[in-house]
Amino acid sequence: MKKVQLLSLSQQYKEIEKDVLKEIKKICSNQSFVLGENVRELEKEIAAYCGAKYGIGVASGSDAILLALMAYNIGPGDKVVTTPYTFFSTAGSIARLGAEPVFVDIEPDTFNIDPNGIEAVLKKDKAGKVKAIMPVHLFGRAANMNAIKKLAAKKGIPVIEDAAQAIGTEYKGKRVGAIGNIGCFSFYPTKNLGGFGDGGMVTTNSKRLADKLSMLHLHGGSRTYHHPIIGINSRLDELQAAVLRIKLRRLDKWTDQRIQNGVLYRELFEKAGLAGHVAKVTPHASDPEGRLIYNQYVIMAKNRNALRKHLTANGIGSGIYYPLPLHLQDCFKYLGYKRGDMPVSERAARYSLALPVYSELKKSDIKYVVDTIAEFYKK
Repeated sequence: MKKVQLLSLSQQYKEIEKDVLKEIKKICSNQSFVLGENVRELEKEIAAYCGAKYGIGVASGSDAILLALMAYNIGPGDKVVTTPYTFFSTAGSIARLGAEPVFVDIEPDTFNIDPNGIEAVLKKDKAGKVKAIMPVHLFGRAANMNAIKKLAAKKGIPVIEDAAQAIGTEYKGKRVGAIGNIGCFSFYPTKNLGGFGDGGMVTTNSKRLADKLSMLHLHGGSRTYHHPIIGINSRLDELQAAVLRIKLRRLDKWTDQRIQNGVLYRELFEKAGLAGHVAKVTPHASDPEGRLIYNQYVIMAKNRNALRKHLTANGIGSGIYYPLPLHLQDCFKYLGYKRGDMPVSERAARYSLALPVYSELKKSDIKYVVDTIAEFYKK
């Protein structure tokens, strides 16, 4: 039986193995494991890659979001508008600071937060408790940043971009992470740019914010043992930074291959008569406004769970992002949301299925996946 994993990093590692082992040996020799040269250089390189002026390496994508919120002193009594259809840390970081996540449903064609919903929330916010908007560029597709920034400017609040899945994503010619006030990135191993463990980055064009973030991620210290503010310990380590620098040089090549894979999926779905909202499968839409990097390739599939079992039985890996929207999670019951409040997100949770899209896939692998899906729906 042919095997197609949802994600395989082994082929990617073979390409960079010599460079990685050489750099790790060098770090082990000089014993500079924290806040070293690789971290400093990666901060500059990621900032430049995104079109931002400043980058601050942190311990994870979750910490990147937390620190961005801390930079705006968001805490108890404050509210932050975001999406319920995303990874937990987006809203979890808001709640962790004592603030309240205010959920807005997603658009049916993009999986991203709906600006119309944001506008409705802001109109009701007579007391001015909403202190920020946090769009998520989900699956590597940019949210509608022009509309979101316009709403934020009218309200006088910042836009914090959760770009954890979107390094290299573009919106109207600009890279995400430098469009809003602060960008938050994750380098978890499954990301398009992933390390050998946890890691993250915060980007901004504001020197004031960069200076504050630089203190916040080092316990709020401006120099050793002096702490003007209270921060946290969240540092990107030297080994991760070294690996990420090696990978960053190849990122655009890998991303272009993912994009080609996404295009091939759509062509094959259409050829098999499976594409479109009224058909069995709705493929991940392309983005006419920019560059979609396909951190995941997600379809909306009828009989999703049965299809997934069929794929597994035929050696094909798949994933569900995300089976339960955040507004229905037990830990957020206190917010008072109920089933039916976010119908588009809830529908995505029922029907979405991620298929293999990593750069090393062969065309024959993608054809096998589509043929196997077509076989399921012919039964």
